[in-house]
Amino acid sequence: MSKTYDLVIMGATGFTGRLVVEYLLERYGIDGELSWAIAGRSEDKLRNLLTALGAEGLPLIQADSCERASLDQLVEQTHVVCSTVGPYALYGDELVAACVASGTDYCDLTGEVPWMRRMLDQHAEKAKDTGARIVHCCGFDSVPSDMGVRFAQTEAMERLGEPLTQIRLGVEAMRGKMSGGTAASMMNIIQESQKDPNVARVLKNPYALCPEGMRSGVKQPYVKGPQFDSMLKAWLAPFVMAAINTRVVHKSHALRDRAWGEAFTYDEAMMTGRGFKGRRAAWVWSLMLGGFALGASVKPLRALMKKTVLPDPGEGPSSEQQARGFYKLRLTGQTASGRSLSVRVTGDRDPGYGSTAKMLGEAAVCLATQTPQSAVAGGFWTPSTALGHAFHERLVANAGLTFEVIEP
Repeated sequence: MSKTYDLVIMGATGFTGRLVVEYLLERYGIDGELSWAIAGRSEDKLRNLLTALGAEGLPLIQADSCERASLDQLVEQTHVVCSTVGPYALYGDELVAACVASGTDYCDLTGEVPWMRRMLDQHAEKAKDTGARIVHCCGFDSVPSDMGVRFAQTEAMERLGEPLTQIRLGVEAMRGKMSGGTAASMMNIIQESQKDPNVARVLKNPYALCPEGMRSGVKQPYVKGPQFDSMLKAWLAPFVMAAINTRVVHKSHALRDRAWGEAFTYDEAMMTGRGFKGRRAAWVWSLMLGGFALGASVKPLRALMKKTVLPDPGEGPSSEQQARGFYKLRLTGQTASGRSLSVRVTGDRDPGYGSTAKMLGEAAVCLATQTPQSAVAGGFWTPSTALGHAFHERLVANAGLTFEVIEP
């Protein structure tokens, strides 16, 4: 089908949307081989953004996330829509529906598990019919985890001749700040789970995002408090992104027909070090995270946190803070025969924004430029299953990520 654009960035004037636009301008320009545009609710804000970035030649499209007619017009013009408009549970339904109906590919950076499950249940069959490829979680949640597991399993097959049947990801080091958009999404999920028992059940199920018929399996490990891990050789504490990333990895496994075994397990945790200092840090981190969760679950405390602690929507780390950010993740696994393999994934910017903007931008470009021979069929996919090795190469070449095998 003939389309005007390869891809359109929806929500370009938001905090993360602007970062994605800046990245694409720097990497691909306006008059290059990539044909792209920006979209948002306010035409004036879109024009102001282009003026501020010195990119007046970039096309813009006025579209409102809550107005289906404008979204239908948007998706008919492009092969791929890349959405940064969150919280997605509040603003994402109509855009996904429009993409599915028209057969337009879609990617985003959501980490909202209940919303993703709703979209899957509502649109999975239709997406298969129209050919729309829907790829959620193309930012820090959950590209490093999903692509890291893919890399580890590929290396295990080449080096050991068998897959890893258990993998644990440990966050070795990380520097970054939360934005208002992320905070708003987290609070919205908590409010939803308190109002709807079905949402709470989805949040508790590690297989919640798997295709229908594959939403159960072996009991999965979960780091709830301080513990010492013999595989990672460090004290561990809970990792706030684990509840999202593990669901995406298990979906990838299900989409591969559980090629890593019916008993495959995967979890994530913060590594706090060894000895007494590591143990103390694990306790401190666990108590801090527990306190945050408690405060967010109580309505008066949640309101107080929004006013005094959490950033407002539209706020986020400065350019200097993004540049100083980084992350280092270690994935260690074992095969059924007891052999082990460890890999490391690193990113060169703060995880949630500087690095996420590059990962999301490359995911959109990868989705838009795939050849028919390499493209998957319509449906709901994960980054690793939809984009595969081509995405791995783009992450390494353009987005500042590294993947390497290390000593176990």
